[in-house]
Amino acid sequence: MDYDFKAKLAAERERVEDLFEYEGCKVGRGTYGHVYKARRKDGKDEKEYALKQIEGTGISMSACREIALLRELKHPNVIALQKVFLSHSDRKVWLLFDYAEHDLWHIIKFHRASKANKKPMQLPRSMVKSLLYQILDGIHYLHANWVLHRDLTLMPHEARGYMKSKNSSSVMETGQPSHRKPANILVMGEGPERGRVKIADMGFARLFNSPLKPLADLDPVVVTFWYRAPELLLGARHYTKAIDIWAIGCIFAELLTSEPIFHCRQEDIKTSNPFHHDQLDRIFSVMGFPADKDWEDIRKMPEYPTLQKDFRRTTYANSSLIKYMEKHKVKPDSKVFLLLQKLLTMDPTKRITSEQALQDPYFQEDPLPTLDVFAGCQIPYPKREFLNEDEPEEKADKNQQQQQQNQHQQPTAPPPQAPPQAPPQQQSSTQTNGTTGGVAAGVGGPAAGLQHNQDSSLNQVPPNKKPRLGPSGASSGGPVMPSDYQHSSSRLNYQSSVQGSSQSQSTLGYSSSSQQSAQYHPSHQAHRY
Repeated sequence: MDYDFKAKLAAERERVEDLFEYEGCKVGRGTYGHVYKARRKDGKDEKEYALKQIEGTGISMSACREIALLRELKHPNVIALQKVFLSHSDRKVWLLFDYAEHDLWHIIKFHRASKANKKPMQLPRSMVKSLLYQILDGIHYLHANWVLHRDLTLMPHEARGYMKSKNSSSVMETGQPSHRKPANILVMGEGPERGRVKIADMGFARLFNSPLKPLADLDPVVVTFWYRAPELLLGARHYTKAIDIWAIGCIFAELLTSEPIFHCRQEDIKTSNPFHHDQLDRIFSVMGFPADKDWEDIRKMPEYPTLQKDFRRTTYANSSLIKYMEKHKVKPDSKVFLLLQKLLTMDPTKRITSEQALQDPYFQEDPLPTLDVFAGCQIPYPKREFLNEDEPEEKADKNQQQQQQNQHQQPTAPPPQAPPQAPPQQQSSTQTNGTTGGVAAGVGGPAAGLQHNQDSSLNQVPPNKKPRLGPSGASSGGPVMPSDYQHSSSRLNYQSSVQGSSQSQSTLGYSSSSQQSAQYHPSHQAHRY
């Protein structure tokens, strides 16, 4: 290539460091890179952005998949990718997103801390309803476009910094920081989208309409353990939308109780074996052991023989979701419990869909869900704190790596009359399938499905229905909740360039057309049905 032409391209190429001020503003880190809070240097706008720097040289397949999906997906409850920057000097890749001041992990952590300080402050039930509705609305849009998220979670990936209290069933903080796998359900702060939920982390997301091979062959272990559906833990090879629904059920329970419902100890290593005894034990301890009539296809699960060998039905005879939620003052005849029960149905073929959940009576009783989840809420949730370039945890990791390198470099004499032995292989204490989330973007998680006799309705896009919406509690008479994704015409005038699932094949072409328009103009009137 001509040298002058290359120089001209380099001069015209936009560089992140020239456009944005972000030094010292790190708000998240993970296996895949770092996330910074940024502002434009030219002062054209006062908007805050999130800059995600992909770790390593070049770009991984996970990042390619994330970029390809985010360039096509356009929905108010899915994080929007604004721009991609390629730095040719250091071969770094930067992703630009809108900045989200909060996420569900930090919101629940705030309430959990108040409980630990003997000043319990539950999440307002109106806020819980709005959060759940918007999560379901975003996931229904993904499912309508043949996309599985596969990593909906609130907890850090390794679940570090948490332990079981010896004297109670509550989950208490140990005070250790955990930045490896931030929550991927974000909530916007002050601004035009205040209180809007944004689903992030699309690196594990997959198209599911016509896989060339079972997705379990591509990703044998996905989804953070605590949010992993039972069919996944039993080795199901085919994913369906039901895995995302189970994860949403876990999130719903956590919003109601401020505790992860299926918290358990887990090995901090990466394994290709989906079966996890302790996680199944925790699920059965809360839900009870599934009866044959409730989950007929459980016998066809690859790990069913292991299940029979390791578990006894009588051990969980006194366990039920009703008893667990009654401890947290959720009545079994309430609409909130009935919806939770549908989301946490063991059999994936009987689990409720996102479209059905949006039409549930729970969302049709007062208070109605709102666009601003903070509407009427006076709780001062803290803003994100900036991280040091080297947190104590990161320094310890670096020191340990340096010590290991020094040990390998020092020659050691073999013992007499014995062949020299190779130094023991160190196991990494960090799970490698995490992702940078923080304020934007990310990698996904759950995966599940049945190998035989799948209910075809799980992979069918539900009909277009309009959910009942309510007014915002904001003093300005804020907008109503976003409607369910409509393929033809939307009552809220939301238009997207992505084709819905009314087509027999997915139209999510991974094109480079990032300028596709998508507008969202919510009505300011309350609708009741």
